[in-house]
Amino acid sequence: MYTAYWEMRFDPFSRAAACKTPFESEDFKQASARLKHLHEIKGIGLFTGNPGSGKTYALKNFADSLNPSLFKTFYLPLSTVTVLEFFRAIAIGLGIVPPYKKIDLFNAIQERILTLSKDKRITTVIMLDEGQYLGNKILNDLKIILNFGMDSENHAVIVISGLNTLAGTLAMQAHEALAQRIVINYTFCGLSKTEMTGYIDSRLKSCGVRDNIFAENAFEAIWGCSGGAPRMVNALAEKCLLIGFHKNVKIIDPEIVMLANNDISLI
Repeated sequence: MYTAYWEMRFDPFSRAAACKTPFESEDFKQASARLKHLHEIKGIGLFTGNPGSGKTYALKNFADSLNPSLFKTFYLPLSTVTVLEFFRAIAIGLGIVPPYKKIDLFNAIQERILTLSKDKRITTVIMLDEGQYLGNKILNDLKIILNFGMDSENHAVIVISGLNTLAGTLAMQAHEALAQRIVINYTFCGLSKTEMTGYIDSRLKSCGVRDNIFAENAFEAIWGCSGGAPRMVNALAEKCLLIGFHKNVKIIDPEIVMLANNDISLI
């Protein structure tokens, strides 16, 4: 196995390894600060970015940081559902037996959120991933969830995460009412060149590698191929280590990076 060849204790670019020793990029810091503010003021937060830019990772860390005695948090990764399925999923997440009719389902959700907030001082946090797939009917209804009649207070947090196209969808006039209810908006930019180099170095050090095994121009090649997307950086770096092992080299150079890029590219 290539980990033994490179004298690694484990695969440093696996998802499990990243969770054990997280890297706090600028995106991660900015998103975390906004999520912290969002859970204080409540309301709707929008987080967008390119695929693999770290959105889900930041949301997971945010959810893990919340005190379960003060927050009722649940995560909905399925966005390609009907309106009724969507609200049924929310009801189940809130511990409600979903009523059959939509109006009863909606009222039960609002009543549960209000009861948790006012009677138990527990804030509901609904996290919606892959939001670019949410249908217009769901988006039209979503803005009403936090509308508690004459009550001007926010009683819940809704975090919507998705690709950059989601922001374009919400900017359309048809969704202006929902867009006006968004109190936090952040777009993930990906790792800068400097951050990416620091990220790869930190991952290698975490598994016991002390020597430099990536040439400086290899970092440039990885950044050029990945655009700074952490998921793509992980995939490229892992493939580079595998190819380097098969070629019996001690330093990863741009040629190996390009071979790795060809291996994982679909076109």
